[in-house]
Amino acid sequence: MCGENSSSLTPGFFILNGIPGLEAAHTWTSLPFCFMYIIAVVGNCGLIYLISHEDALHRPMYYFLALLSFTDVTLCTTTVPNMLCIFWFNLKEIDFDACLAQMFFVHMLTGMESGVLMLMALDRYVAICYPLRYSIILTNPVIAKTGLATFLRGVLLIIPFTFLTKRLPYCRGNFIPHTYCDHMSVAKVSCGNFKVNAVYGLMVALLIGVFDICCISVSYTMILRAVVSLSSADARHKAFSTCTSHICAIVITYVPAFFTFFAHRFGGHNIPHHIHIIVANLYLLLPPTMNPIVYGVKTKQIREGVFKFLLGDKVVFTQDK
Repeated sequence: MCGENSSSLTPGFFILNGIPGLEAAHTWTSLPFCFMYIIAVVGNCGLIYLISHEDALHRPMYYFLALLSFTDVTLCTTTVPNMLCIFWFNLKEIDFDACLAQMFFVHMLTGMESGVLMLMALDRYVAICYPLRYSIILTNPVIAKTGLATFLRGVLLIIPFTFLTKRLPYCRGNFIPHTYCDHMSVAKVSCGNFKVNAVYGLMVALLIGVFDICCISVSYTMILRAVVSLSSADARHKAFSTCTSHICAIVITYVPAFFTFFAHRFGGHNIPHHIHIIVANLYLLLPPTMNPIVYGVKTKQIREGVFKFLLGDKVVFTQDK
């Protein structure tokens, strides 16, 4: 299974075992994942199409939402089709380099998703705290630059994962008890010292996750102060209602992430391994599935755009900061 080169034992391929302990139920387990993937693809592609074709949605809030949708649909597409091949056709082999590529895109896109949520929090902060300067501060070039910076941050921080993982010797076999190539799941197959991988992974989690959460927290603290200071209850409700969709997206994204992070480090021996794997898959699939639904239900302009697209009626869009 492993071929030897001049520096280490490098496998030609890995075997992704799917969900350990639930092999007999893989076909049934695949059905909700497949259903969620279809909703994620249709919903996010629909949002991107709607935002690109409706002039009333050509505003910073919706540009960031389109970027989030693109990130989400790309993220789940890097893992779910391969996972379904494991469940349905028992196609468990993945080339070593393809595994490293999948690992890179999974972690880079999850980092980018977190960054986009942070940018959306800053967008809400500017819209509520500086409404008269909203269009001046968040111009199209600023939106493009912040989106590019978020992308480059993910790429530059995640690229070392591939080199750190590739340098390891793999002499314990090539079986990975997972549905996709996660950084630490691959590193733990190695018979070498992967402490550097673990330390760098923790550092990246702090640089991306903790930084973004701090920015989101500060933004919403300022938003709450601005909303509470409004004299009218109706104005307070209207101002904060523009944030509800984003708050739901934050909860949907970060709750599974925190569970996975803390369970691996503090509850690894108490929680069954198949629960870890299922939650790790939901971490990648739940936000892409739920975000289009949440924004479709909570955002009036998007609902109107959907009705206009489906019914062909002339719908008057209401403007909302």
